[in-house]
Amino acid sequence: MNQHQSSPHALEPLLNIDELADYLGVPVSTIYDWRTNGKGPRAYRFGKRIMFGITDIRAWMDTLREPASPTGAATFPGAGEGACG
Repeated sequence: MNQHQSSPHALEPLLNIDELADYLGVPVSTIYDWRTNGKGPRAYRFGKRIMFGITDIRAWMDTLREPASPTGAATFPGAGEGACG
């Protein structure tokens, strides 16, 4: 059974630190640094294991989201400058 599928006990899926690092595309050491500096998502500790709840990851990610541009369109540095076409 995949640990990320819904549980018969209605528990939320958890990611270990390697899975979270892989998902975010950052080294595991970055996750540890965030934790040391009070950044990063909340975690559960089970003995020596650190696990992250999906809802905690999503809530943390929402705090990092940049505000939408006034026009609602994504803006990129240099967009529209010297465009060919």
